[in-house]
Amino acid sequence: MAEVVVVGSANVDLVLAVQRIPRPGETLLASDLTRGPGGKGANQAVAAARAGASTSFVASLGADDGGALLREALESSGVDLSLVSTSGSPTGTAIITVAADGENSIVVAPSANADLKLSAEASTGISQAKIVLSQLEIPLSTVQAAAEESAYFILNAAPATDLSDELLAHVDLLVVNETEAEAIAGKDFNDLLTRVPAAVVTLGADGAVILSRDAAEIRIPGVSVEVVDTTAAGDTFCGVLAATLAAESTTPRDLTNAVRRANVAASLSVQTAGAIPSVPHGEAIDARLAEVYL
Repeated sequence: MAEVVVVGSANVDLVLAVQRIPRPGETLLASDLTRGPGGKGANQAVAAARAGASTSFVASLGADDGGALLREALESSGVDLSLVSTSGSPTGTAIITVAADGENSIVVAPSANADLKLSAEASTGISQAKIVLSQLEIPLSTVQAAAEESAYFILNAAPATDLSDELLAHVDLLVVNETEAEAIAGKDFNDLLTRVPAAVVTLGADGAVILSRDAAEIRIPGVSVEVVDTTAAGDTFCGVLAATLAAESTTPRDLTNAVRRANVAASLSVQTAGAIPSVPHGEAIDARLAEVYL
């Protein structure tokens, strides 16, 4: 039984290094092109595993070289792939432009991700996990099914979209950035609590806000670092958050400690280029955590 089960997407990332993000209708020349493993689900599964949690991944990969690339990257990070299915569609692809200041823009072709459904084995694994984490690069019907099977369900509502009350009724913790929060509940972060019992709103360099129906708002300050590439920073945050919560034996779980650890992990990830290559290991996270918050 895995402590954390991640239900989500896996993509081959094609990363273009540019001076700045292109404007609509504009053509820019990239200074570099790299190809590597990524996708929100895969990134988050690697982050949870590297942070110390036994982690299983529920995903759909193509029977192609992209699928082989992702399998190798996930397995080498300690992620269990027994619940991964093989699709007749190609493995998902993400085109990522990364500007000189570290900001990025991303377009995803879901491909095999759009075929993901829960098998009986996947449903069993989800129901036995301490924490289940999902995102929105897979069919909403699959996210809904995973939520219904979970003991504790974290939804990273990315990319931003309208979400039904039926789905949110099964969410124990919502993780969103400012744009995603506004898409769900408007400009007032506290309005998220009309739809979910607890939420974490990430604020980039400014840290994060913890919201709960049962406690006062908590602000977690950001960590000042030199940014190289923000790709997978949010995914690193989510995976480490899930792993840290899974390690706790008390209920309700300590969101403050988990968000601090996740925040530090995200700050480490932006200092390295790429998605999965940028995800830090638990030892590095905890060493930096002691410097920043303790």
